Amino acid sequence: MSGENNPASTSAPAAGMGPPGHVTSAQEPYPSPADLEAATTNHTQGRFTITTRKLPISKSGAISAMESTLGIPVPEMIFGDNVVAVEHAPSGWRIEFTAQDALDAVDKTDRHMLQVAYAKSWSASREQSSAAGIKDVVKKYDWSYSTTYKGTCHPFFSEPHENPSSFNLVAQDMTPRLRLVGPHPDDPTRPAHSIPIELLKRRDPILFFDEVVLYESELDDNGISILSVKVRVHEKRMLLLCRLFMRLDGVVARVRDTRVYVDFETDEVVREYTVKEDTYEELKKAFLMSGLTPDAVTVAMRDGNKVAEVLPILDQTIEAVVLKKP
Repeated sequence: MSGENNPASTSAPAAGMGPPGHVTSAQEPYPSPADLEAATTNHTQGRFTITTRKLPISKSGAISAMESTLGIPVPEMIFGDNVVAVEHAPSGWRIEFTAQDALDAVDKTDRHMLQVAYAKSWSASREQSSAAGIKDVVKKYDWSYSTTYKGTCHPFFSEPHENPSSFNLVAQDMTPRLRLVGPHPDDPTRPAHSIPIELLKRRDPILFFDEVVLYESELDDNGISILSVKVRVHEKRMLLLCRLFMRLDGVVARVRDTRVYVDFETDEVVREYTVKEDTYEELKKAFLMSGLTPDAVTVAMRDGNKVAEVLPILDQTIEAVVLKKP
């Protein structure tokens, strides 16, 4: 989401987008309702309200509570009070992105040996590796925090919302929820619902933009794992990108993107989830083949946007729901 002509982008002027404050004490109390309200921004467009909230890194009390609930340690930088949400007012349908829910989608076992094998490879490649070092790296959970999170949906109706049967749903279901998209009836080679790339390439005015970090880890100073959400709103449409960018130096790079597209005229919501991954060496080779100098490759390896452009797609799913009354 590095430029407004890029459909994967939600860029806008960066002024005023940093966290509103800093940690002064690990023992500070939980944010008060007033703190939460002051850190929350709402933007209404059509029948949708887009909400973002940004607060400093969570304190020790909140971290301990989160770790107790999740059953795994959390990343060094955890923004547990941050949130990005999109809600459809007439139906009450809502999708939100939070750090705790994202971390709950991290593998909490060692059954996926892929991570363990990478960790051993990484340890063996270091001149000063030791048994203690390997033991520290090979942890009994996915310590790269490579979440499969696609957002938290709240699809159910409750009073005073209107009868769900009055809404035109993709799956003709009584409950408005995202459903996997099948082929288009007139063209089996393309999905029935998809994100309109060409429309998003247009240089339409940006009415609202924000970027919110949910968590970040430096993987014991050997890479990065960061989950962030960007959102940009235009008059007739919006795009949200939740991106997991993970790079373990010398081993592997991953990008897991969740894009949420909203059409404010039709009240259609499309969610596209894309998984990209390759080895560190193959990624480096791809950058070199593109004509970058070795120094430029080093810089590109640290840029999630550039890495996402090069990594091959391993998996992709598209879901959609239409919330507008027929």
